[in-house]
Amino acid sequence: MARVPASTYRLQLTADFPLQAASELVDYLTGLGIDWVYLSPVLQATKGSTHGYDVVDHSTIDVERGGAEGLELLSKAAHDAGHGVLIDVVPNHVGVSDPSQNAWWWDVLKHGRDSRYAEAFDIDWDFAPRLRIPVLGDDETLEVVGDELHYFDNHYPIAPGTADDGADAATVHSRQHYELVHWRRADAELSYRRFFAVNTLAAIRVEVPWVFDESHEQIVRWVREGIADGLRIDHPDGLQDPGGYLDTLAAATGDTYVLVEKILEGEEQLPAFWPVAGTTGYDALADVDRILVDRAGRSALDAIDNELRGRAQPLEWATLIRRTKRAIADGILHSEVLRIERDIARNHKTTEHTADALAELLACFPVYRSYLPSGLEHLHEAADLACRARPELTATIESLIPVLSDPAEPAAIRFQQTSGMVMAKGVEDTAFYRYTRLTSLTEVGADPSEFSIGVEEFHRRQLDRQARFPASMTTLSTHDTKRGEDTRARITVLSELPEEWSTTLGQLRERAPLGDGPLENLLWESIVGAWPASADRLHDYATKASREAGMSTNWTEPNEEFETRMHALIDSAFDGDLVNEFVSRVAPYGWSNSLSAKLIQLTAPGVPDVYQGSELWETSLVDPDNRRAVDYDIRRLYLEAIDAGAHPPIDETGAAKLLVTSRALRLRRDRPELFTRYAPLEALGTAARHAVVFDRGGAVTVATRLPVGLEKSGGWGDTIITVPGRPHIDVLTGIEYEGGGIPLATLLARYPVALLAPMDHEESAS
Repeated sequence: MARVPASTYRLQLTADFPLQAASELVDYLTGLGIDWVYLSPVLQATKGSTHGYDVVDHSTIDVERGGAEGLELLSKAAHDAGHGVLIDVVPNHVGVSDPSQNAWWWDVLKHGRDSRYAEAFDIDWDFAPRLRIPVLGDDETLEVVGDELHYFDNHYPIAPGTADDGADAATVHSRQHYELVHWRRADAELSYRRFFAVNTLAAIRVEVPWVFDESHEQIVRWVREGIADGLRIDHPDGLQDPGGYLDTLAAATGDTYVLVEKILEGEEQLPAFWPVAGTTGYDALADVDRILVDRAGRSALDAIDNELRGRAQPLEWATLIRRTKRAIADGILHSEVLRIERDIARNHKTTEHTADALAELLACFPVYRSYLPSGLEHLHEAADLACRARPELTATIESLIPVLSDPAEPAAIRFQQTSGMVMAKGVEDTAFYRYTRLTSLTEVGADPSEFSIGVEEFHRRQLDRQARFPASMTTLSTHDTKRGEDTRARITVLSELPEEWSTTLGQLRERAPLGDGPLENLLWESIVGAWPASADRLHDYATKASREAGMSTNWTEPNEEFETRMHALIDSAFDGDLVNEFVSRVAPYGWSNSLSAKLIQLTAPGVPDVYQGSELWETSLVDPDNRRAVDYDIRRLYLEAIDAGAHPPIDETGAAKLLVTSRALRLRRDRPELFTRYAPLEALGTAARHAVVFDRGGAVTVATRLPVGLEKSGGWGDTIITVPGRPHIDVLTGIEYEGGGIPLATLLARYPVALLAPMDHEESAS
């Protein structure tokens, strides 16, 4: 049986924070209470990469990130300290921004279809006999330099014998197995599959046995030699057959702890036939966030949003995402739609409406993808929605369904690979920046139309998680989240103070009018959530958020006049005291939410992951802001003080969060028998609705929700919880309690959270 971690700690490796530096943190992570060290991708990536997902050489450990020596050093340090090692791997795509760094891609460019590596890439040679590379701008000046073709800093190989006659660069280019084309042609004329719409990440076909073997040689070795104890699989939905890939991986690595980066929509469940322990935890994130949102604030926030949009009725999430997904299918991913159409045309009749119908099906598809024959119901649901939205396409859609339902059909396989791409780009990277009613809800893996959940529903979902995937990861922040966990926790307070937010937002908008109400709300909520933040960070965020939203400006044709006003809005945040005053008002409640969210996540069913640095306040915004360097010196100092007996106040330092994190992690690691089940516990009294309480098999978690309402109602009053009739200790404060009824006014006098453990094990968390 695979070894399962008690917890993980995610580290983002870079040239400035290589494996050697990570190995020096092992003692700190031990003190924090972490069980396994969780590494971002370590295979050789494009030089200068800040994330590592653009692998260019599967046979080498990234030199800039520490190389093979660094990985061995980290692994030894972790294992010597009793920790496991979990490594992020990228099976779907490789980096091709600089062809000279990727030997496989270089060989395909040089030799075309005759290259051994042509089979490794998903290229439609029949559509375009020359591989199209969308890199040219308006200046198409090419130059022959030795045996290479240069376009500014971009270098490409020249096929043998195609430049021997001294021909000019344009003629030499015309003889190559590739065609350099204008970057705008990628939307509709691309001939290779990518990662989403990133032209510099080319998809590979791991379903081909030799491609799997050669791209996983190092990965399999890590497991077999004990360098790694588990694997995190990036974006399996992009693969032709995710389940088949995971079976092959399991056969190669044995009984290994494996997680998949899989986003589940609504009630969707992870395929039960996948040999994995679970997901990377976005589903858990959504539950934790929503238990802290006040449903009573929905109508008031809807009213604000309606006013900003000039609407009489709230914007429907389903309507919005159908529109944004359709725009993606017609825009940056239209190449993928047309390729599905070509796949169909090879064996079936098509009409002038086929591409239109395919795009509509993709826009209406309710989840990321199906895994035929599993998930066929999603295709039929999409067809029903598409036919209602576009009745004139009904006949075409009905003719497509038999083709797209057949697991053996190339078009059906490609449709499944494409639906997740359209979902990700249309929802996460577009709609999330337009649906701005309460931006803490627009997070990866979450449905922002689900405004909040009650305590009973939260317990139901945790019981389900414990029963189905008890070893699945849980998280609150990742390298992909749109906002850090504590940014979201503060924004969530607005659900309890919608009228105050309306007044403040009106004053802020008067100071720097933008002319795009929903974006203004998104920016001001983000500023409040991340405050204090540097002007540079906020300006960078505003640029990305506004262009992703694509309403008033965009990436390909930025609206300079609008963006000038937008940056003036950011600058206005630093003028006067209005932002500071409002943040001072909401910050204490946000901190309460933060501590509650952290304790719930760390102690609820699943394997909790702590994203680097989030043991203190994590007020990041979208990447790359969330990959900033972490100050571990201050964290060491705070942890030493806590271990010496300090009980830090809840303030801007975040030391109280470090207390909660370390004590919960230590208890979970050192006393696993206290976390073997899940039982909801009931609070009794006038403020019972403000408590989330559960028993994990001995350890009892108590967390506060809706702190503004709790304060307005006079506090905990007569509210109590009842625990088993033996002495307990709150491992956060060290205060002992007899079994039976415990007043929450006493238990939560210092912190808004408590973690009770039976007294006979109190030393485990000290």
